[in-house]
Amino acid sequence: MKLTVDQLHITLDRRPILREVTLEAAKGDIVGLVGPNGSGKSTLLRTVYRSLRPVDGVVRVGGDDVWELSARTAARRTAAVLQDAGTTTGLTVTEIVALGRTPHHGLMGRDGAEDRDVVAEAVARCGVTPFAHRDYATLSGGERQRVLLARALAQRPELLVLDELTNHLDIRARFELLDLIRSTGITTLAVLHDLDLAARLCDHLVVLHEGAVVAAGPVLEVLTPDILHDVFGVRGTTERHPDGVVRITYAAQPLARDRQPEPEPEPAER
Repeated sequence: MKLTVDQLHITLDRRPILREVTLEAAKGDIVGLVGPNGSGKSTLLRTVYRSLRPVDGVVRVGGDDVWELSARTAARRTAAVLQDAGTTTGLTVTEIVALGRTPHHGLMGRDGAEDRDVVAEAVARCGVTPFAHRDYATLSGGERQRVLLARALAQRPELLVLDELTNHLDIRARFELLDLIRSTGITTLAVLHDLDLAARLCDHLVVLHEGAVVAAGPVLEVLTPDILHDVFGVRGTTERHPDGVVRITYAAQPLARDRQPEPEPEPAER
């Protein structure tokens, strides 16, 4: 399902956070939001999954304005995995994943055979079967991330919204999770701080800086030396290797702004 964000403007405490943000994610595409801390990435996600209403602009999922949908319909279409999901105590992993089926329940609100099958599939797919019966509160940060992704997949959404999903994961688990997301074929909008992971996972990138989009498009067209320097403060180049993976090579030399000025020469004695 296609995602369209058009001329979005967000203000918090009378301070502009996002300004005229426009982006698209075609059906099945993975679009990464990258940028320095405080650039508005998580705020944009909150607007996409209907947690924060914009001052101006529109978010459309499948052509429909998300703010004109009922909460239940919106939840069927969009699933979010966030950084600060909180700690739910007293529920097992399987029970947490089963919460993803809530938007699909009828008036009686009971799980049926199909719900249980969907939950079992999501648990297995995200590799949480070994601790499926443990209390969610006892899990490590990385294990919780896998459980929350399983809950999102159990929702059977048409759009996935991910905020730093790879936090707390070791490098192998990161690659496994990124490959899993890729395999779902679900349209995805993801905030990623690690540019190397963003380059590996995403079809397109959107660079946010000071609340505005400064670059958008295919990875190689976006992560240019100028963008790496001007937005992220590093020197580097990006290229696609023979294995198809886009990699960033960072230069060792410091930026000119980080170099200590050389001392002025002593005036010659007369």
